[in-house]
Amino acid sequence: MARLLTAFLLIVGTWAAYAQQSSTIYGCVDASGRRYYTNVKSDAEGKKCTIVQREVSVVPAQPAPAPKASAPAPGAAKVPQNTQKSRDEARRRILEEELQAADKQLAAAKQKLAEQEAVREGGERNYQRVLDRLKPYKAEVERQEQNVTQLKRELSNLR
Repeated sequence: MARLLTAFLLIVGTWAAYAQQSSTIYGCVDASGRRYYTNVKSDAEGKKCTIVQREVSVVPAQPAPAPKASAPAPGAAKVPQNTQKSRDEARRRILEEELQAADKQLAAAKQKLAEQEAVREGGERNYQRVLDRLKPYKAEVERQEQNVTQLKRELSNLR
């Protein structure tokens, strides 16, 4: 057991020495005046070399402070309740109109998809071609369904 521990410490010590040695990078100029870089100290000895980089421990950046909730300005006037109520009603009315229009567009998209599913063209013996032809119609139906869902969610969030 002691032999194993000694061998382990020897390996770790050698590795640590190698890691320390290779963490310094030297910038050297050879006899012909060309610049080269090395991390081997024996290559850098006796030549015009300068230490270019040493491994530096990096300090993590401080986390950004959480933004504070903005408080209303002290001199800001509150909107009268009647005005706010009329704004809310107008918003609800607009959203309901948009929802009705989106429902109509969804129904039209579903109808176009059904019409295209019923049609079989001569070159579509391969089922993948049918799927490729129907893909934009299915995408349109999905997009319209998402619009309707979003409008319903926004309506439910109103006061």
